[in-house]
Order: sequence, then structure tokens, then C-alpha cells
Amino acid sequence: MKVTPSILCALTAATILLSACKPEAPVSQEPKVIADPNLVTAAPELQQRLKLHKVEKAEMREILRIPGSITLDEQRVARIGASVTGRITDIDVVLGQSVKQGEILATLNSTELAQNQLAFIKAKQQIELQTKAVERARLLLNADVIGSAELQRREVELASAQADLNASRDQLLVLGMSDRAIAELARSNHIRSISSVSARLGGTVIDRKVNLGQVVQPADELFIVADLSHVWAVAEVPERQAELIQKGQDVTIEIPSLGAKQTTGKLIYVSDTVNPETRTVTVRTDLENVDHSIKPEMLASMLVQSKPTPQLAVPVEAIVRENDQDHVFVQVAPNQYRLRQVRLGHEYDGKRAVLSDLEEGATVVTEGAFHLNSERKRKELE
Repeated sequence: MKVTPSILCALTAATILLSACKPEAPVSQEPKVIADPNLVTAAPELQQRLKLHKVEKAEMREILRIPGSITLDEQRVARIGASVTGRITDIDVVLGQSVKQGEILATLNSTELAQNQLAFIKAKQQIELQTKAVERARLLLNADVIGSAELQRREVELASAQADLNASRDQLLVLGMSDRAIAELARSNHIRSISSVSARLGGTVIDRKVNLGQVVQPADELFIVADLSHVWAVAEVPERQAELIQKGQDVTIEIPSLGAKQTTGKLIYVSDTVNPETRTVTVRTDLENVDHSIKPEMLASMLVQSKPTPQLAVPVEAIVRENDQDHVFVQVAPNQYRLRQVRLGHEYDGKRAVLSDLEEGATVVTEGAFHLNSERKRKELE
């Protein structure tokens, strides 16, 4: 059949009409599901490796880092001077030398010592004279030559001479003479004007303030000897933190100049007063220093644990670090866990104090938190 232009137009119009009447394909109205990137569903094999912990309060202690320094143990320091005025004739020790208790440090010549020895000898001779006078008076009294009053007068003179002798002996002891030296003086009547400056304790000579030929007096400090087998670490605690510390607490001392060497001790002293200028409280601890590696005046840091206070806490193994922030995995269903950012405080005894963003009673993942986070990251890449 021959297709005429009129037939072609009719066919075209019919085709357009049929297309218009054909129903359109239905459009899906279901919303697209967006996965929570912080939510992890643990597979059975991973679930078996997880350990859970319920967040609760624990006794927490804060670690206070207090700047301080090393000082001498004042109970093991002797500031030594001469016991008598005189001129130094010999010096037997140098700085840094170890000395024993009683060891001679220096020698001096003293006219004051000689004069007091002479006074002692005269008092001793006067005793001998007055003793003989009393003995003669008793004989004369028995012979009825003198009265009893004369005997009493001579006995009083003997007692006075005895008092003078005792006073002279005590003065020699003050001037540094020993009982043995005084006994030798009484026996020989030989004056010796030499006096020794001796160590009052064993230790190290840490200071010397005297030279040969120098005239010294009892008030002068000539040597400082210190027993360095023990030293003190002293620090100043800010007033607002004073209530957190107490005598007898364990402390850790860090000494930067010794490669951050740490040593432990106990607080042996907490001041009962506040320094009005610095608003601080002085604390002190005793440190063993057998090898003398810790030097006085070294800088140190004192790490003091505060008194225990109840705080919400999580084990340190539960913490996940992401983007320099602390996170934990919180259980939201039997096998589902959500990564949550939290604010944590100081660490103590394997736990971190919870400051915010985690409520008491929540269940967090401890062992296996790292593997759970790895699973979360893997699913993010899919």
C-alpha cells in the first residue's frame, strides 16, 4: 500500500497519543540510610575479645608537681669555730675533704688559753696551801693554842679556794680542753697555749673561712662540715593546694641535672604557717645520698600525691586517642559500641578521672578498645 502524506501524519499522531497514555515507572520514596561512623557492631569473634567496665567512682589522688631544690640536712651540719681567741698556726684540711668526728681541722696559739691555764695552776696551788693551813689549825686547836673560830676561818678559805679551782677547771673546759688535758696540766703544771679546732661530726668539709695567721674569736665560723649521706628536698606548696598534702605522704623527687633521676621518700615536715610574701607552705623530705651524687642547691621537682577523693574514673586501657582528643567506646546494645569523646583529668593507679561527657553507670570497653577502633576505621573505608 502506498503511504500517502496524510496516512503518515495520522500514524505519527497515533504514536504520540499512545506514548502520552503510557503510565510512568514509579519513583522510589524510601529514604537513604546514612551509617553512623562512630557506631561499631562487633562480630562474634571480636565480641569475645572485648572486656567491659562499668564507670563508677574511685578513690583518686592528684599528682602535684612542685618546684623545689636540694638543701643540706640541717641536723647533719656542723658550723665549727674556735673555742678560744687566738692566731691560726696550722690548717690541716681542704675543701671537699672527708673528716671523722674529732679530727683536727686547724691549730691556733692562744694567750687567753695560757692565762686561764695559769689561773688554774694558781688555784690548784692555793688549794694545797689552804689544805695545809687547815691541818695546822686543827693541830693547834687540839693543843689548845687557837680557838675554834680560827679553824673555821681557815676552812672557809679552803672552801673558797676549792670554788676558784672548780671555776678555773670549768673555764678550761669551755675553752676546749678535755678532761684528760686538764688532768695532765694539774699533774705537770706545764702551760700549753696551743688549741685545736676539731670536727664535731664526721662528714665533708664544704666551706672554709680561715687562713694561716688569721686571728679568730669564738664567734667566728671557720669551717662547715656536713654529712652528705642524707640531704633534704625542700619545696613551696601554693596555699590553695596545702590542704591536699599531709606529713608522712610518699613523694617522688625528680632531679633534672641527673637526667631526670627519680628517688622516693616521705614528707618529714609540713610547715604550720604560710609564708605571707609567697603565700606558700614549706614541705620537706629526706633523701638517701650514699654516693653523694645529689648535690645541695640542685633544682628538683617534688611530685606529691594529694589526699584521696572519690571521683568518676575509667581505666587507662579504655582510652582511645583520636585527633589529639580522648575517647572511649560506650556500649549501646549487647554487641554495639559508640565512640564518644570525653574530658579526662589526672591519672592515678591505672585510672583517669572523668571530668565530663560520661555518666556514672555507663559501660565502656577496656581490653579490646584498640581492635574495636580499628574495625570502625576499616568500615569507614568501605
